[in-house]
Amino acid sequence: MRSRKQKRQAVWNAACLSVLSLALSGCGVSDAQKALGQENGLPDAQEADVAEEAGREGEAVRLPSVSASEESAGGQTGAEEAVGAQTGAEESVGGQFGAEESGRTQTGEEASVQDGRAQHAPSSSEGSEEESENFDFTVCFAGDVNLDENWGTTQYMSAQENGIYDCISPELVEIMRDADLMCLNNEFTYSTGGSPLPGKAYTFRALPERVEVLDQLGVDAVTLANNHVYDYGKEALLDTFTILEEAQIPYFGAGRTLEEAMEPLYLEVDGKVVALVGASRAEKNKMTPQATDTEPGILRCYDTKLFLQAIGEAKDAADFCIAFVHWGTEYSFELEQVQLDTGREYLDAGADAVIGAHSHCLQGMEYYNGKPIIYSLGNYWFNDKTLDTMLLQLHFSGDERGTALEVEVIPAVQSGYRTVYAKALEEQRRIYDFLEEISVNVRISDEGMVTETE
Repeated sequence: MRSRKQKRQAVWNAACLSVLSLALSGCGVSDAQKALGQENGLPDAQEADVAEEAGREGEAVRLPSVSASEESAGGQTGAEEAVGAQTGAEESVGGQFGAEESGRTQTGEEASVQDGRAQHAPSSSEGSEEESENFDFTVCFAGDVNLDENWGTTQYMSAQENGIYDCISPELVEIMRDADLMCLNNEFTYSTGGSPLPGKAYTFRALPERVEVLDQLGVDAVTLANNHVYDYGKEALLDTFTILEEAQIPYFGAGRTLEEAMEPLYLEVDGKVVALVGASRAEKNKMTPQATDTEPGILRCYDTKLFLQAIGEAKDAADFCIAFVHWGTEYSFELEQVQLDTGREYLDAGADAVIGAHSHCLQGMEYYNGKPIIYSLGNYWFNDKTLDTMLLQLHFSGDERGTALEVEVIPAVQSGYRTVYAKALEEQRRIYDFLEEISVNVRISDEGMVTETE
């Protein structure tokens, strides 16, 4: 979709002229850092849902296939117990692991995108000529984003002359827009209908026109496998599908049926097919339903059977598979045992990387059998708390000798409804050091590249 990104590049270039000096001049964060969990005016963004095991989630289904899209963005940031601090940092985290060549390549036929959903699966190539071609591309991920009309983020954005460009610093926006594929967690619903779920403490709904923010940030795909996409019930969830489809923003992890919710999203970039699959196990009091044969919903993974099936199917049909999971304990740097166990299970099933969200703060990383698990990206732009955050970039490359995956952290800080790149070298190092501290077995270089420790 080069044409789509080229069109919005003109908007971005114009916005940069008016935003740059303002964004750079006001991006500091107070030296007095706020302790994690401390209130900053608005209530906490979500219930303190602790993931728990549950029973089987239904029968497996054969999935249709996906959509084609391009370009992404990257980066990420670390987290620290006394969360907060000055922002500014440079690209970061990398970590190389040798992934095996999948044994298939994409032909010239792409998955056609209509109404935001793919119409058919990618087909494999039988020729050896294409298999020998080099490739090099980046998939970028951001954590929780909230555009709810009554929430502080959206109210702040609406009061700014340049909208979202006054909320996220230009360095980060540029990274997001430059990525070959850019994906984030859409932690709300798009609708004017529906009603808040009874008994749910926090419910998030954005006006349909807010979907333009995704385009402004260069977003190519979103995960809907989370505990807020059903906050206003079935009507609003169905509206969300329609709004994203009309905006040509592919989504995964939810659907009008269980078959759709399980369906991998296939995106072609640089001659390779990347599959994205998503699932959630984020609620203690399960209020977000799993889709069925006849009803819309998300894909859950309290029981991992269906998610493992989706991962296996995605890996069989694509060159690379990335699993995006909503899990963990909110505002806690400690990993649940189930994250450790199932994260490794997803890699064993064929995922090349596991990306996590839901905790609203950064969690650690792990290499397992040479493949990365990023346990949580934390808040990207979700509330006014002072929290370390990051963009996470996966750099895929290869030639006739094999493939490689490097992991890079782009460090940033969310504070006061703004998310700002961490420029200062000491600030970057602080974030990297904390990520190392809460991780299982990683080292992060001064350039933000993540590698496995022995």
